[in-house]
Amino acid sequence: MSLSSIITRRDFLQRAGCGAGLLGLATLLQDEKLLGVAIDGNPLTPKPSHVPARAKRVIWLFMNGGPSQVDTWDYKPALAKHDGQTLEGFDKHTGFFANAVGGVMQSPFAFRPRGRCGKMVSELFPHLGEHVDRMAFIHSGHTESNNHSPALFMMNCGMPRMGLPCAGSWVTYGLGSTSSDLPAFVTMSDPLDRGLPKGHAANWSSGFLPGVYQGTWLKPKGNPIENLHRLENMSSGAQRGQLDFLAQLNQHHLAQQPQEADLQARIESYELAYRMQSAAPEAFNIDQESDSIKSLYGLDQKHCKHFGAQCLTARRMAERGVRFIQIYSGGTENQRSWDGHNDIKGNHSQFAAETDQPVAGLLTDLEQRGLLEDTLVIWAGEFGRLPLAQKGEKPGRDHNPHCFTAWMAGGGIKGGVSYGESDELGHKAAINKVHVNDLHATILHLLGLDHENLTYTYNGRRFRLTDVAGRVIHAITT
Repeated sequence: MSLSSIITRRDFLQRAGCGAGLLGLATLLQDEKLLGVAIDGNPLTPKPSHVPARAKRVIWLFMNGGPSQVDTWDYKPALAKHDGQTLEGFDKHTGFFANAVGGVMQSPFAFRPRGRCGKMVSELFPHLGEHVDRMAFIHSGHTESNNHSPALFMMNCGMPRMGLPCAGSWVTYGLGSTSSDLPAFVTMSDPLDRGLPKGHAANWSSGFLPGVYQGTWLKPKGNPIENLHRLENMSSGAQRGQLDFLAQLNQHHLAQQPQEADLQARIESYELAYRMQSAAPEAFNIDQESDSIKSLYGLDQKHCKHFGAQCLTARRMAERGVRFIQIYSGGTENQRSWDGHNDIKGNHSQFAAETDQPVAGLLTDLEQRGLLEDTLVIWAGEFGRLPLAQKGEKPGRDHNPHCFTAWMAGGGIKGGVSYGESDELGHKAAINKVHVNDLHATILHLLGLDHENLTYTYNGRRFRLTDVAGRVIHAITT
């Protein structure tokens, strides 16, 4: 017998005592729903919801840069009446460029009623206007920052600072995954060399939650995921043997260090990567789709082909069990995104044209496949824009944290309704105000999660996506 195999009396008591204590602690944590890892050791094992869920998955269409509510979905005829006038009492520091504040500016876009509900919709959305009877509009959204990065963190993570888990991570932490071969949470960024949203990967980070819950960023060009294909000189059997040996080493280490909660998740990540090499290439291969489906998403039109491909990929992932999918329209800033400081007409015309048909195609396709019923589709940016002109050769609009419009469809949403109102000019949320925390509480509710009970203890504090606020907007749910 080797010296390394001898267990002393002290070692025995230490291991037995720690083991019994950990078993007791695990039971207590599970009873209190505070255990971060599933009972079978796989943190992505599907978990029961708190209440019956109306939606099983989320597709979040993020209009990066801040779309103008008064030029898209929030019709304000008073803008034409007061065009060019000074807005009395306006705080010029509301926006980002205090020295470029102009007068009230009417929308350069015409609006007309659409759908059975008669919703007034901008001419920017000829295709999406056909779906207003499926949508619930929130016209009284407001947030806490007029700066892109903190506003992005607020919309994604519930607080205007980095380092916190995003909504997708909270959802996968709370519900697990229904796909054994694909990531539970994926995000797609702008593919036209316009960059990532400000804050980059912090927008889809798991923060202090275990790393297995972070979003998987799909590269906009080339292979969407690194090392997606097995090396040419390696057989499947050889790769399987390597992973089995690696798993043995990791399990041996886990047995010696049971307190390392992230290790099991790390082991599972290797197995998921192996399974993805078989499943992911097929899931991402939109060439398998019929010409009629490609045309539905606008893949036959140069101006919207890129976003159409991402929306079609989102549908393919949704039907294969991916829990949370986020797509960013627009890149880093200004004319490379919805950030229309200059030439609001040109800026929004471009980005609306890139997204209108693809998103409309997504809604149509989800419905005809029976997926819209339990898929929650969200359209929103990080804030709205001012009803005033930002001075320039071609006037634009500055940031507005006091009012934005968002809409949701599918997954338990009551269609053809509008909730909340902004003031006469669309400057501030005025009636039934909706904070970002309220938006998050509603999303979690539709997924069957109680936002007050979906918590994680970190550094002695119990955190949640909605911080210490949030209320469910029952008026827009079925």
